[in-house]
Amino acid sequence: MTEALRPPPSGCPACAVAPAAEQAARVDTGARLLLSLPTIHCAGCISAVERGLAAHPGVRSARVNLTLKRVSVDADPQVTAADIAAALDRLGFEAHELDAGLLSQTETDRQGRDLLMRLGVAGFALMNIMLLSVGVWSGADGATRDLFHMISGAIALPTIAFAGQPFFRGAWSALRGGRLGMDVPISLGIVLAAAISVYETFNSGAHAYFDAAVMLTFFLLVGRYLDHRARALARSAAQELAALEVPRALRLRDGTEETVAISALAVGDLVRVRPGGRVPVDGVVTEGRSEVDRSLLTGETLPVVTAPGAQLSAGEVNLTGPLTVRVTAAGRDSSLHRMADLVAAAESARTRYTTLADRAARAYAPTIPLLSLGAFFVWMWISGGDLRLSINVAIATLIITCPCALGLAVPAVVTAASGRLFRKGLLIKDGTALERLAEVDTVVFDKTGTLTMGTPVPDNLDAHPEDALRVALALADGSSHPLARALAGALRARGLTPAAIEDPREAPGYGVQGLWQGQEVRLGRAGWVGATHAATTGAYLSLGEATHSFTFTDALRPGAEDVVAALKAQGKAVWLISGDVAPAVAAMAARLGIAHWQAGALPQDKAARIAALQADGHKVLMVGDGLNDTVALSAAHVSISPASALDAARAASDMVLLGRDIGPIADAVRTARVSVRRIRENFWQSGLYNAVFVPLALLGLCTPLWAAVAMSLSSITVSLNALRLK
Repeated sequence: MTEALRPPPSGCPACAVAPAAEQAARVDTGARLLLSLPTIHCAGCISAVERGLAAHPGVRSARVNLTLKRVSVDADPQVTAADIAAALDRLGFEAHELDAGLLSQTETDRQGRDLLMRLGVAGFALMNIMLLSVGVWSGADGATRDLFHMISGAIALPTIAFAGQPFFRGAWSALRGGRLGMDVPISLGIVLAAAISVYETFNSGAHAYFDAAVMLTFFLLVGRYLDHRARALARSAAQELAALEVPRALRLRDGTEETVAISALAVGDLVRVRPGGRVPVDGVVTEGRSEVDRSLLTGETLPVVTAPGAQLSAGEVNLTGPLTVRVTAAGRDSSLHRMADLVAAAESARTRYTTLADRAARAYAPTIPLLSLGAFFVWMWISGGDLRLSINVAIATLIITCPCALGLAVPAVVTAASGRLFRKGLLIKDGTALERLAEVDTVVFDKTGTLTMGTPVPDNLDAHPEDALRVALALADGSSHPLARALAGALRARGLTPAAIEDPREAPGYGVQGLWQGQEVRLGRAGWVGATHAATTGAYLSLGEATHSFTFTDALRPGAEDVVAALKAQGKAVWLISGDVAPAVAAMAARLGIAHWQAGALPQDKAARIAALQADGHKVLMVGDGLNDTVALSAAHVSISPASALDAARAASDMVLLGRDIGPIADAVRTARVSVRRIRENFWQSGLYNAVFVPLALLGLCTPLWAAVAMSLSSITVSLNALRLK
């Protein structure tokens, strides 16, 4: 998000600070804008957006982040987010302003960088220690062997102290909480292997196990990093929703407009909402007529006419005319913020899911230190008090039983499955998503933008004469209504040119009118243009005595019919729940063969339906794309959204469809079942490994070094089994 302001790296601290200070001064005098671009998908989009904004007056620089689907703009103070959004719309890109301050904590990956740095240090140290160990294994003896051990210790001890910190911190936290987690036996194994190695080195012992301690640290860090990467893309949907709130509003005071922060608004204040802008507060319209797009909040495909007295909610988009709104709720009290709170509550409930690895560790971890401690005391008794032998047996037992393979069992499978599904067009964001997806027995789809493309397409253009089409194009060009824009785009695609219209003007809430060849022409709502029948979604043109109706359909998303059929063939119950009107939802359900459907559903209705299904014992997969779906996406057992979905919906989801085809969902369900089977196989392999090698360690037939080698072989076996998914 901060690429546009980041100074180039410099070896001189003063040189590094100076550009940053200079840049900060520039930002203070300009506008720092951040907008979401949900429809960008490739390098061509990046180039088009950056070049297009660079040509916009007042824009100093623009930088696109394709991963986060955002553009960061540095511009003159007079340039507003609405200006940038309008410029992007002309370029063909949907854009929404985001509040950078509310997103700042989601932009860092410090934990991932920290793990990767420690993994690199451990790997580099392990290679050097193994080189020294080869010399010892080759027959080095006496002073030479002791020197090699000392050099190995000089490398290993700082490495363990640095690279093992994630495990040491976890173990300390667990012990302070009075419990034994996975990190406790891990830390014991590392520390004791290093301690006995130091003891052996200073007593000229034949064996030191610095390589075993560092090898153990390295493989455990591999598992920890894989697990982190599986979860790294999961960001808080509640923060994304909060960032979608309009950060500023135009407040009316004594007839003049002033830009203020949302936090400065109070109930009863008047705010102005310009055409194309998002409504910043909950309120009541006091002046103006317009049409409002509520699709992001309710899923309703058609805009709603608003007039004085109409209720508006934060997050809705004003389309055609300026409105004056009296504030009834703003900021944390707004409906959009209440939705964010619902999402946060749903997310916290879902994070209580216990993974297979967690359940295995809960039963497995406490036995490891107890078994090792028991081996120590037994061998102290058998050997007549031989401390060195007893400690070696205890450490070998601890290393062999150390849950390295258990720690790799889930991340290795998730990483392999993620790669397989990514090649099919599905990105897994959450490491537990596959396990939850394997349990699903019910799939709930949203309609608009999920099963359909979410864009109206005129379907009867051939039924109209060319004059009518050219007049309709000229009038549609003068409106920002979604149907008008869709009509204009389809007509231009046919190579038509607009007719010469005189005095074109928009009647907010009704349509566009003008004069053509001396007669009044209108394009808009059926009643306004004099049409007598309006049973379907459409725009109507009055041309002299004739009235022409342009009807629209929403094209099915590729793979929609196949995915429903495939899920039903797998025995899944399929639901269609939409905020759209009943006739449209019923027609879609009948077309796809979906028996269960619900229309007119508000965000809380969708979440309530999913909660009811899950209360009946069902495991629900929710597939949706809009703000109205975020609560349901978070409440479901597992969730998926298309890449074209709003940022908040993608953030609330466990998986994201990268392409237009929705078909990979059915394959993901199948892959999830296979993945869980592989995870269980890995657990069985780990158990078999322990059944074979633990007795050898307890009998004193395995040194700590060979215990580390056996542990590594177990980890490799687990990884190879996971790779079978590919």
